[in-house]
Amino acid sequence: MPYYTYILQCGDGRRYYGHTDDLGRRLADHQRGAVPATRPRRPLKLVYAEEHGTRAEAFRLEQQFKNGKTRAATIERLIRAFRQAGKHVKGSIRP
Repeated sequence: MPYYTYILQCGDGRRYYGHTDDLGRRLADHQRGAVPATRPRRPLKLVYAEEHGTRAEAFRLEQQFKNGKTRAATIERLIRAFRQAGKHVKGSIRP
């Protein structure tokens, strides 16, 4: 089963970092306000998503984003590459 690490750009200018095993469902949860952490920060835009083979890998990258172990410049490069590739999940929040 694939797992995903993702980044949302929030309406308040901040970013939300998360991981999930069902990216489409999780993004829909965020969009409809079912996730307390992002409910007041809508609108939301998916700016990055990466598939992993295990939950541990997805969680590790999420923690690196949150704990500053991945430099801001690296995160910006990942987001730009994701945007340029035009990636999205059908029926989800699109970049």
